[in-house]
Amino acid sequence: MRLLPIKDPERSWRHIKAQWKKDAEGVGEDFATFGGIGAFEALTAREGDSQGLYHLTDGERVHAVCQVRRLLMSRYTSPALSARFINVSPIYDLGLADVSDYAQMLVALFSGVVWLSRDALAASHIRFLLKSPGDSQFFAALKAATPFSPFSKFSIEGALIECSLKETTGVA
Repeated sequence: MRLLPIKDPERSWRHIKAQWKKDAEGVGEDFATFGGIGAFEALTAREGDSQGLYHLTDGERVHAVCQVRRLLMSRYTSPALSARFINVSPIYDLGLADVSDYAQMLVALFSGVVWLSRDALAASHIRFLLKSPGDSQFFAALKAATPFSPFSKFSIEGALIECSLKETTGVA
């Protein structure tokens, strides 16, 4: 799966909503009742392209959407990425996918944000707001300091992951 920018938010969101609505209605659920959908609709309706909307896709379906923004924050001396407003496909919320699939999707989303911090949205720090504090269990192993970890600091407080990336060094 890849985390990619949403180029045309209104059109893309209509496509994502149609896919997710079909998934929800396929098991007898009303798509309009899913929390967070209204907030994401408000983000897609904003003028300009600075809102940083991204979608996690495997090429065939969209698994999640979120906002990723590069910010200067007083607590850090260099830019940070903030990932929030995570909405996932109804296949996860309605149990059509099992817990391990949900965990893999969340980890893929987080990995995509880490990749953005090393590439297109260069930043040394990440603030990743999970859907719920219960989702933190899927990231607990990352708190362990290991020589090969890309993080110099990694913490989870409730539904918030905060981490700082180690400096990359060129290997000849």
